[in-house]
Amino acid sequence: MRLPIALLFALMSTPLLASEPLQQAAFPNEQQQLQRKNQTVLDYLWVDVYAAAFYTEAQTTPQQAVQQMRKQRLELYYLRNIDRSDVIKAAWTTLERQHSANELQALRAEIEPLQAKFNDIQAGDRYALSYSPEGGLTLELNGKQVYQSSSPQLARAYLGIWLAKDGLSDKLRERLLAP
Repeated sequence: MRLPIALLFALMSTPLLASEPLQQAAFPNEQQQLQRKNQTVLDYLWVDVYAAAFYTEAQTTPQQAVQQMRKQRLELYYLRNIDRSDVIKAAWTTLERQHSANELQALRAEIEPLQAKFNDIQAGDRYALSYSPEGGLTLELNGKQVYQSSSPQLARAYLGIWLAKDGLSDKLRERLLAP
């Protein structure tokens, strides 16, 4: 009888603990002249995987930034170790759900060099994808730029893993894009 009561208590208290990973991530209110609009935690089977923050220009809503491909930044602070191969597999699974085979074939030559910059993730690592119409897409690992592309199609597709319909998590997307 004690185990079910303890499990019920743990499940009920999980939302109360959601702020802890956000405190650990310590996302700044501003980043690269963009304002943090929303932050949340992705959990999988009651385990926190990473904290995420979404930034846009002050006068731009998250939805406008995504729909109109305006300046935006998605930052992920990892709370767990994750193998590089698992990250790439999850990305391709999501991309295949979101795009036709022809669209992905056209993007493959741009996606693979981006993914080649991924490392095995350690708890505490910070990855960020930033996009601006002038500078294109950049990938940062722990504050250092490791990749850049001028392709808005790649930016839309890769940011879409988190921010577009049928992405990794509807709940994560809704929270990041909330007004």
